[in-house]
Amino acid sequence: MRVLFVCLGNICRSPAAEGVMRQLAPHLTLDSAGTGGWHVGDPPYAPMQDAARMRGVALADIRARQFSIADFAAFDLIVAMDRQNLSDIEAMRPEGNDTPVRLLAAKDLPDPYYTRDFDATLDMIEMSCASLLTDIAALPPR
Repeated sequence: MRVLFVCLGNICRSPAAEGVMRQLAPHLTLDSAGTGGWHVGDPPYAPMQDAARMRGVALADIRARQFSIADFAAFDLIVAMDRQNLSDIEAMRPEGNDTPVRLLAAKDLPDPYYTRDFDATLDMIEMSCASLLTDIAALPPR
């Protein structure tokens, strides 16, 4: 199973979700991306890396990249961090493509780049990734 996590800039929420899921499900193929391209090539935001590191989650090897149309074919599931990301992803969907795209949580994950509450966002990501694993197990093979 190939899972892509997507947020706005790919420096806080989506790399954190990728890192958390790496620990929970090392058998999955995981990546992250941003709908915007401002941070392409950058590592995750230092305060997010620090907060994740305090929980034993390493993010230093992740580099930001921008979501692309090719991701619909490259992944079995695309997971957005908020409704705006979901909308931006769906706007790029190629005609005839049926790759599932869903939100990570029942509500939008706040962006800690703006809220500065990295721990609260990580709490939500950890809880949501655990639930996502159950949902992934129920997905039909693609």
